[in-house]
Amino acid sequence: MPVVIAGGHGRVALLTTRLLTDRGLRVTGIIRHPEQAATLQAVGALPALADLTTATPEKLAQLLTGAHAILYAAGTGLSDAPGHANPVDHDAVLTLADAARLAGVHRFVLLSAMGAHPAAHHPADPLVETFLRAKGRADHDLLSRPDLDTTVLRPAWFRDGPGTGLVHLAAHTGPGEIDRPDAAAVLAHLLTVPATTPRLLELTRGATPVHQAVTRIAARSLTDG
Repeated sequence: MPVVIAGGHGRVALLTTRLLTDRGLRVTGIIRHPEQAATLQAVGALPALADLTTATPEKLAQLLTGAHAILYAAGTGLSDAPGHANPVDHDAVLTLADAARLAGVHRFVLLSAMGAHPAAHHPADPLVETFLRAKGRADHDLLSRPDLDTTVLRPAWFRDGPGTGLVHLAAHTGPGEIDRPDAAAVLAHLLTVPATTPRLLELTRGATPVHQAVTRIAARSLTDG
């Protein structure tokens, strides 16, 4: 089951890649810089060079040929300037979604951020507000596309702990934290299911094993469908 990960050199993306390749899945990681290739190869992925901010849907579609699922895990963390979102956080998401349509790939998992919303308000930091609004617009665009089986994952604040394997995955979790390895484990499982209900999920630390949490969401999707 081939998987393509955009933003393949990110910390969560690399953790997700290792989990997938350890299960025998073929993973292609899209990276911007050639010097990042060795890191992807070390976790068993095939590196593919492309700039998500300038590549056309047609160019990216070539990288998606034969893929079963896509994970968009690229992100800047902050916008360049108040009111001016970085293309990685919005425009490139839509471009990759267009490429998925051209390549005939339907399963799309988008790593977003808790608090993302087109009208997000963050008076203490206008850069964060711009980032969250861009993420929110991208989330809503993908969720509105009938040709994509999209799941948007909005994790809580990332921590560098070792992970517990226990999470809270739901439409609304409330604020919290999540270790990167646990977020990666959830993403790896989401990429192997055809769809989820609800399609927009929040993620924090919790008391449910990752596999069980994702299985419940996927089973609900099958029942609702």
